[in-house]
Amino acid sequence: MKAFLNWSGGKDSAFCLYQAQQQGIPIEALVTTINSLTDRIPMHGVPRSLLQQQASSAGLPLYMIEAPPTPNMKEYETLIRFSNQQLKKKGFTHVVSGDLFLEDLRNYRDALYGSDDLQTLYPLWKIDTKDLMHSFLAEGFRAIVVSINTAFLNQSFCGRLLDSTFIDDLPGDADVCGENGEFHSFVFDGPIFRKPIEFQKGKIFYQDFPSPRKEDSENPPGPPSVTGFYFCDLLPG
Repeated sequence: MKAFLNWSGGKDSAFCLYQAQQQGIPIEALVTTINSLTDRIPMHGVPRSLLQQQASSAGLPLYMIEAPPTPNMKEYETLIRFSNQQLKKKGFTHVVSGDLFLEDLRNYRDALYGSDDLQTLYPLWKIDTKDLMHSFLAEGFRAIVVSINTAFLNQSFCGRLLDSTFIDDLPGDADVCGENGEFHSFVFDGPIFRKPIEFQKGKIFYQDFPSPRKEDSENPPGPPSVTGFYFCDLLPG
């Protein structure tokens, strides 16, 4: 077995790497998608340089999939499959993801990677999200919230440390791990790293994104709805 891990730089992928290492799964690379225009990871807004620092501190090579700003599904899948085929040439046989409980997403990954004969592993699957967050903090991980979805949270949550106070302040209908897209994070310290990642907090800014829309007889083609996000800009330290 030779595995790579889908890496976002956030808490789920970081804790997934930790759990995989504890379970003896041989993670030999991290793979992430980068917006080729902004040079940042989509929906997190973290710059390439900080992702590279994470990988270096974790002692793992980082492979980056360069994507256009708003790829459609066909374009996205073409990029992933090309990456898969290149990684297979390097001997990779398995892909590891930090998904928790979204069955549709897991089924999609299974089909996407299975089409290239890569086996999928999910070390965090069905762990209760409250238990996972408790373990994440108890093991010494430290993270900052880099983006929030305004459909779930207000601006005050953006740029905060991911700690017990943050969790206590979450509204009752928000998942503590943000598994429904409530928020995204950047991990800057923890047992997977040789040394903490140095960064500075920049400005908090707002951006609209078109929401995916199913076009059928009940939802005819038309202007897409918009979802708003606040981002906390992170700069190399």
